Amino acid sequence: MRINGTEYIVQDVSRVLTVPDSIVVPMNKIGDGHGEAKLYFGTKVELEQFFLGYDVIPCFFLKSDLLTYMQTAHDEYMFPSQNYAGREQMANLWQERLGIIQNCQDIIQFNVVYQRQIQGPRGYINSDDAAYNLFRLLSLPLISYISIMRLQAPSGQPVFYWKLFVDFDAIEQNRAIALVLNYGGRNQPVEHPLPPTPVIETPQTGRNPAAQARYKAQLLEECPFCPITGISDERILIASHIKPFAVSNACEAYDPQNGFILSPLYDKLFDQGFISFDSNRCMMVSDWLSPRNQVRCNVENGRFIQRLPWNDQREQYLIYHRQFIFKG
Repeated sequence: MRINGTEYIVQDVSRVLTVPDSIVVPMNKIGDGHGEAKLYFGTKVELEQFFLGYDVIPCFFLKSDLLTYMQTAHDEYMFPSQNYAGREQMANLWQERLGIIQNCQDIIQFNVVYQRQIQGPRGYINSDDAAYNLFRLLSLPLISYISIMRLQAPSGQPVFYWKLFVDFDAIEQNRAIALVLNYGGRNQPVEHPLPPTPVIETPQTGRNPAAQARYKAQLLEECPFCPITGISDERILIASHIKPFAVSNACEAYDPQNGFILSPLYDKLFDQGFISFDSNRCMMVSDWLSPRNQVRCNVENGRFIQRLPWNDQREQYLIYHRQFIFKG
Protein backbone atom coordinates (compact mmCIF):
# COMPACT_ATOMS: atom_id res chain seq x y z
CA MET A 1 0.00 0.00 0.00
CA ARG A 2 1.38 3.40 -1.02
CA ILE A 3 0.50 6.42 1.14
CA ASN A 4 1.86 9.85 0.21
CA GLY A 5 4.72 8.26 -1.70
CA THR A 6 5.69 5.81 1.04
CA GLU A 7 5.23 2.06 0.56
CA TYR A 8 3.76 0.13 3.50
CA ILE A 9 3.11 -3.59 3.92
CA VAL A 10 -0.42 -4.50 5.03
CA GLN A 11 -0.16 -6.97 7.91
CA ASP A 12 -3.66 -7.17 9.39
CA VAL A 13 -7.01 -5.41 9.68
CA SER A 14 -9.06 -5.11 12.86
CA ARG A 15 -12.67 -6.12 13.19
CA VAL A 16 -15.23 -3.35 12.67
CA LEU A 17 -15.49 -1.06 15.71
CA THR A 18 -18.92 0.58 15.81
CA VAL A 19 -18.65 3.98 17.48
CA PRO A 20 -20.74 3.97 20.69
CA ASP A 21 -22.76 6.86 22.03
CA SER A 22 -20.48 7.13 25.07
CA ILE A 23 -17.45 8.27 23.09
CA VAL A 24 -18.86 11.02 20.87
CA VAL A 25 -19.06 14.75 21.69
CA PRO A 26 -22.27 16.02 23.40
CA MET A 27 -23.87 17.45 20.21
CA ASN A 28 -23.66 14.01 18.54
CA LYS A 29 -25.19 12.02 21.39
CA ILE A 30 -28.47 10.17 21.10
CA GLY A 31 -28.55 9.24 24.81
CA ASP A 32 -28.25 11.33 27.98
CA GLY A 33 -25.13 9.72 29.46
CA HIS A 34 -21.82 11.55 29.54
CA GLY A 35 -19.68 8.42 29.09
CA GLU A 36 -15.92 8.42 28.61
CA ALA A 37 -13.55 8.85 25.70
CA LYS A 38 -12.12 5.34 25.91
CA LEU A 39 -12.87 3.00 23.00
CA TYR A 40 -13.58 -0.68 23.49
CA PHE A 41 -11.45 -2.69 21.06
CA GLY A 42 -12.16 -6.29 22.10
CA THR A 43 -10.75 -8.61 24.68
CA LYS A 44 -7.37 -7.72 26.15
CA VAL A 45 -5.93 -10.75 24.38
CA GLU A 46 -7.26 -9.50 21.01
CA LEU A 47 -6.01 -5.98 21.71
CA GLU A 48 -2.51 -7.10 22.68
CA GLN A 49 -2.24 -9.41 19.68
CA PHE A 50 -3.34 -6.77 17.18
CA PHE A 51 -1.28 -3.93 18.66
CA LEU A 52 1.70 -6.25 19.29
CA GLY A 53 1.79 -5.54 23.00
CA TYR A 54 2.44 -1.80 22.61
CA ASP A 55 1.23 0.47 25.42
CA VAL A 56 1.63 3.66 23.35
CA ILE A 57 0.36 2.95 19.85
CA PRO A 58 1.37 5.15 16.86
CA CYS A 59 -1.65 5.87 14.63
CA PHE A 60 -2.79 8.13 11.82
CA PHE A 61 -5.80 9.28 9.83
CA LEU A 62 -5.65 10.57 6.26
CA LYS A 63 -7.19 13.97 5.59
CA SER A 64 -8.55 12.66 2.26
CA ASP A 65 -10.36 9.83 4.06
CA LEU A 66 -12.01 12.19 6.52
CA LEU A 67 -13.17 14.47 3.69
CA THR A 68 -14.68 11.46 1.93
CA TYR A 69 -16.34 10.35 5.18
CA MET A 70 -17.97 13.77 5.60
CA GLN A 71 -19.24 13.71 2.01
CA THR A 72 -20.61 10.20 2.60
CA ALA A 73 -22.28 11.30 5.86
CA HIS A 74 -23.74 14.43 4.25
CA ASP A 75 -27.32 13.13 3.95
CA GLU A 76 -27.29 11.97 7.57
CA TYR A 77 -26.33 15.46 8.69
CA MET A 78 -28.99 17.04 6.47
CA PHE A 79 -31.73 14.49 7.26
CA PRO A 80 -30.83 12.90 10.62
CA SER A 81 -32.09 9.36 11.12
CA GLN A 82 -31.45 9.57 14.88
CA ASN A 83 -32.45 12.05 17.56
CA TYR A 84 -29.05 13.69 18.05
CA ALA A 85 -28.71 16.24 20.85
CA GLY A 86 -27.73 18.80 18.19
CA ARG A 87 -30.27 17.60 15.61
CA GLU A 88 -31.51 21.08 14.70
CA GLN A 89 -27.95 22.25 14.09
CA MET A 90 -26.60 19.27 12.18
CA ALA A 91 -26.55 21.01 8.78
CA ASN A 92 -24.39 23.82 10.18
CA LEU A 93 -22.22 21.35 12.08
CA TRP A 94 -21.48 19.49 8.87
CA GLN A 95 -20.08 22.65 7.28
CA GLU A 96 -18.10 23.61 10.40
CA ARG A 97 -16.55 20.16 10.72
CA LEU A 98 -15.70 20.01 7.04
CA GLY A 99 -13.78 23.27 7.51
CA ILE A 100 -11.83 21.80 10.44
CA ILE A 101 -10.72 18.85 8.32
CA GLN A 102 -9.72 21.09 5.42
CA ASN A 103 -7.23 22.81 7.74
CA CYS A 104 -5.57 19.52 8.76
CA GLN A 105 -2.31 18.06 7.48
CA ASP A 106 -2.53 15.34 4.82
CA ILE A 107 -1.43 12.73 7.39
CA ILE A 108 -2.95 13.31 10.83
CA GLN A 109 -0.77 11.54 13.36
CA PHE A 110 -1.68 10.67 16.94
CA ASN A 111 -1.05 8.11 19.66
CA VAL A 112 -3.53 6.00 21.57
CA VAL A 113 -2.73 4.39 24.90
CA TYR A 114 -3.67 0.87 25.97
CA GLN A 115 -5.75 1.24 29.14
CA ARG A 116 -3.98 -1.60 30.88
CA GLN A 117 -5.06 -0.37 34.32
CA ILE A 118 -8.73 -1.22 33.69
CA GLN A 119 -9.60 -4.46 35.44
CA GLY A 120 -11.31 -7.36 33.70
CA PRO A 121 -11.03 -9.02 30.29
CA ARG A 122 -12.22 -6.07 28.17
CA GLY A 123 -9.53 -4.13 26.29
CA TYR A 124 -9.76 -0.34 25.91
CA ILE A 125 -7.69 2.37 24.24
CA ASN A 126 -7.80 6.12 24.82
CA SER A 127 -6.00 9.32 23.89
CA ASP A 128 -5.82 13.03 24.68
CA ASP A 129 -4.40 13.87 21.25
CA ALA A 130 -6.22 16.36 19.00
CA ALA A 131 -6.73 13.84 16.19
CA TYR A 132 -8.47 11.40 18.54
CA ASN A 133 -10.76 14.21 19.70
CA LEU A 134 -11.43 15.01 16.02
CA PHE A 135 -12.52 11.39 15.60
CA ARG A 136 -14.95 11.87 18.51
CA LEU A 137 -16.22 15.10 16.93
CA LEU A 138 -16.91 13.57 13.51
CA SER A 139 -18.33 10.22 14.59
CA LEU A 140 -22.09 9.71 14.78
CA PRO A 141 -23.04 6.98 17.27
CA LEU A 142 -24.04 3.56 15.95
CA ILE A 143 -23.85 4.59 12.28
CA SER A 144 -20.14 5.45 12.18
CA TYR A 145 -17.53 2.76 12.49
CA ILE A 146 -13.77 2.50 12.53
CA SER A 147 -11.46 -0.06 10.98
CA ILE A 148 -7.79 -0.10 11.87
CA MET A 149 -5.10 -1.46 9.56
CA ARG A 150 -1.74 -2.60 10.92
CA LEU A 151 0.99 -1.56 8.51
CA GLN A 152 4.70 -2.18 8.46
CA ALA A 153 6.61 1.01 7.68
CA PRO A 154 9.83 0.96 5.58
CA SER A 155 11.75 1.14 8.88
CA GLY A 156 10.17 -2.16 9.91
CA GLN A 157 8.16 -0.51 12.68
CA PRO A 158 4.41 -1.03 12.89
CA VAL A 159 2.01 1.88 12.41
CA PHE A 160 -1.77 1.79 12.65
CA TYR A 161 -3.95 3.39 9.97
CA TRP A 162 -7.44 4.39 11.14
CA LYS A 163 -10.33 4.96 8.73
CA LEU A 164 -13.84 6.17 9.55
CA PHE A 165 -16.84 4.78 7.64
CA VAL A 166 -20.63 5.20 7.44
CA ASP A 167 -22.97 2.24 8.03
CA PHE A 168 -25.75 2.72 5.44
CA ASP A 169 -27.62 -0.35 6.69
CA ALA A 170 -27.94 1.26 10.14
CA ILE A 171 -29.24 4.49 8.59
CA GLU A 172 -31.81 2.61 6.52
CA GLN A 173 -32.92 0.64 9.58
CA ASN A 174 -33.30 3.84 11.62
CA ARG A 175 -35.46 5.42 8.91
CA ALA A 176 -37.60 2.31 8.63
CA ILE A 177 -38.17 2.32 12.41
CA ALA A 178 -39.11 6.01 12.28
CA LEU A 179 -41.61 5.23 9.51
CA VAL A 180 -43.31 2.55 11.63
CA LEU A 181 -43.36 4.68 14.78
CA ASN A 182 -44.74 7.76 13.06
CA TYR A 183 -47.19 6.19 10.62
CA GLY A 184 -48.02 2.76 11.95
CA GLY A 185 -46.12 1.04 9.16
CA ARG A 186 -47.88 2.77 6.26
CA ASN A 187 -45.60 3.57 3.37
CA GLN A 188 -45.69 7.37 3.68
CA PRO A 189 -42.77 9.79 3.74
CA VAL A 190 -41.48 10.94 7.13
CA GLU A 191 -41.54 14.69 7.73
CA HIS A 192 -37.97 15.89 8.29
CA PRO A 193 -37.37 18.89 10.58
CA LEU A 194 -34.60 20.05 8.26
CA PRO A 195 -36.09 20.86 4.83
CA PRO A 196 -34.17 19.94 1.68
CA THR A 197 -32.18 22.59 -0.11
CA PRO A 198 -32.52 22.92 -3.91
CA VAL A 199 -29.51 20.64 -4.48
CA ILE A 200 -30.50 17.91 -2.01
CA GLU A 201 -33.19 15.30 -2.53
CA THR A 202 -34.74 13.64 0.50
CA PRO A 203 -33.49 10.05 0.82
CA GLN A 204 -35.91 7.15 1.03
CA THR A 205 -37.47 6.35 4.42
CA GLY A 206 -38.38 2.69 3.96
CA ARG A 207 -38.55 -0.03 1.34
CA ASN A 208 -41.76 -0.66 -0.55
CA PRO A 209 -42.08 -4.48 -0.79
CA ALA A 210 -43.87 -4.40 -4.14
CA ALA A 211 -41.37 -1.98 -5.64
CA GLN A 212 -38.47 -4.02 -4.22
CA ALA A 213 -39.85 -7.23 -5.77
CA ARG A 214 -40.25 -5.47 -9.13
CA TYR A 215 -36.69 -4.12 -8.85
CA LYS A 216 -35.31 -7.62 -8.31
CA ALA A 217 -37.40 -9.05 -11.16
CA GLN A 218 -36.04 -6.43 -13.55
CA LEU A 219 -32.46 -7.21 -12.52
CA LEU A 220 -33.06 -10.95 -12.96
CA GLU A 221 -34.55 -10.34 -16.39
CA GLU A 222 -31.33 -8.65 -17.47
CA CYS A 223 -28.98 -11.12 -15.76
CA PRO A 224 -30.58 -14.26 -14.23
CA PHE A 225 -27.46 -15.28 -12.29
CA CYS A 226 -24.68 -13.84 -10.17
CA PRO A 227 -22.08 -12.65 -12.72
CA ILE A 228 -19.23 -13.55 -10.34
CA THR A 229 -20.25 -17.07 -9.23
CA GLY A 230 -22.77 -18.10 -11.91
CA ILE A 231 -25.32 -19.06 -9.20
CA SER A 232 -28.78 -18.93 -10.81
CA ASP A 233 -31.15 -19.92 -7.97
CA GLU A 234 -33.12 -16.71 -7.47
CA ARG A 235 -34.13 -17.80 -3.97
CA ILE A 236 -30.49 -17.21 -3.01
CA LEU A 237 -29.69 -14.22 -5.18
CA ILE A 238 -29.92 -10.66 -3.84
CA ALA A 239 -30.85 -7.46 -5.67
CA SER A 240 -27.89 -5.38 -4.55
CA HIS A 241 -27.91 -1.58 -4.80
CA ILE A 242 -24.88 0.23 -6.21
CA LYS A 243 -25.76 3.56 -4.62
CA PRO A 244 -27.16 2.51 -1.24
CA PHE A 245 -30.91 2.65 -0.76
CA ALA A 246 -30.45 4.79 2.38
CA VAL A 247 -29.02 7.68 0.33
CA SER A 248 -30.98 7.14 -2.90
CA ASN A 249 -33.80 9.44 -3.91
CA ALA A 250 -37.17 8.20 -5.22
CA CYS A 251 -35.90 7.82 -8.78
CA GLU A 252 -32.69 6.03 -7.82
CA ALA A 253 -34.06 3.67 -5.17
CA TYR A 254 -35.75 1.25 -7.60
CA ASP A 255 -33.89 2.08 -10.79
CA PRO A 256 -32.68 -1.32 -12.12
CA GLN A 257 -29.58 0.42 -13.48
CA ASN A 258 -28.67 1.08 -9.83
CA GLY A 259 -28.09 -2.58 -9.07
CA PHE A 260 -26.63 -5.99 -9.73
CA ILE A 261 -27.88 -9.47 -8.95
CA LEU A 262 -25.30 -11.01 -6.63
CA SER A 263 -24.94 -14.10 -4.47
CA PRO A 264 -24.99 -13.38 -0.71
CA LEU A 265 -21.24 -13.25 -0.04
CA TYR A 266 -20.54 -10.91 -2.94
CA ASP A 267 -23.60 -8.82 -2.15
CA LYS A 268 -22.21 -8.25 1.34
CA LEU A 269 -18.69 -7.53 0.07
CA PHE A 270 -20.07 -5.04 -2.47
CA ASP A 271 -22.53 -3.49 -0.02
CA GLN A 272 -19.80 -2.99 2.58
CA GLY A 273 -17.35 -1.56 0.04
CA PHE A 274 -14.80 -4.39 0.15
CA ILE A 275 -15.15 -4.84 -3.60
CA SER A 276 -16.18 -2.60 -6.48
CA PHE A 277 -15.76 -2.60 -10.25
CA ASP A 278 -13.83 -0.27 -12.52
CA SER A 279 -15.02 1.02 -15.88
CA ASN A 280 -13.56 -2.06 -17.61
CA ARG A 281 -15.63 -4.48 -15.49
CA CYS A 282 -12.56 -5.49 -13.48
CA MET A 283 -12.94 -6.22 -9.78
CA MET A 284 -11.41 -3.81 -7.30
CA VAL A 285 -10.54 -5.34 -3.91
CA SER A 286 -10.07 -3.20 -0.82
CA ASP A 287 -6.99 -3.54 1.36
CA TRP A 288 -9.42 -3.21 4.28
CA LEU A 289 -10.32 -6.84 3.63
CA SER A 290 -7.38 -8.63 5.21
CA PRO A 291 -5.11 -10.72 2.95
CA ARG A 292 -6.34 -13.91 4.61
CA ASN A 293 -9.99 -13.02 4.04
CA GLN A 294 -9.33 -12.05 0.43
CA VAL A 295 -8.18 -15.62 -0.16
CA ARG A 296 -11.12 -17.05 1.77
CA CYS A 297 -13.59 -14.95 -0.24
CA ASN A 298 -11.91 -15.81 -3.55
CA VAL A 299 -11.58 -12.18 -4.62
CA GLU A 300 -8.73 -10.90 -6.76
CA ASN A 301 -7.86 -7.34 -7.69
CA GLY A 302 -8.11 -6.84 -11.47
CA ARG A 303 -10.19 -9.97 -12.10
CA PHE A 304 -12.28 -9.41 -15.24
CA ILE A 305 -16.00 -10.08 -14.66
CA GLN A 306 -17.12 -10.65 -18.24
CA ARG A 307 -20.80 -11.26 -17.43
CA LEU A 308 -21.22 -8.14 -15.28
CA PRO A 309 -24.08 -6.07 -16.79
CA TRP A 310 -22.69 -2.76 -17.99
CA ASN A 311 -23.87 0.49 -19.55
CA ASP A 312 -23.34 4.21 -19.14
CA GLN A 313 -26.09 4.56 -16.53
CA ARG A 314 -24.55 1.91 -14.30
CA GLU A 315 -21.17 3.54 -14.71
CA GLN A 316 -22.58 6.76 -13.20
CA TYR A 317 -23.82 4.86 -10.16
CA LEU A 318 -20.50 3.03 -9.91
CA ILE A 319 -18.62 6.32 -9.89
CA TYR A 320 -20.54 7.07 -6.68
CA HIS A 321 -19.79 3.58 -5.32
CA ARG A 322 -16.07 3.86 -6.03
CA GLN A 323 -15.86 7.32 -4.49
CA PHE A 324 -18.01 6.92 -1.37
CA ILE A 325 -18.64 3.21 -0.68
CA PHE A 326 -15.52 1.35 -1.82
CA LYS A 327 -12.93 1.16 0.93
CA GLY A 328 -10.10 2.26 -1.33
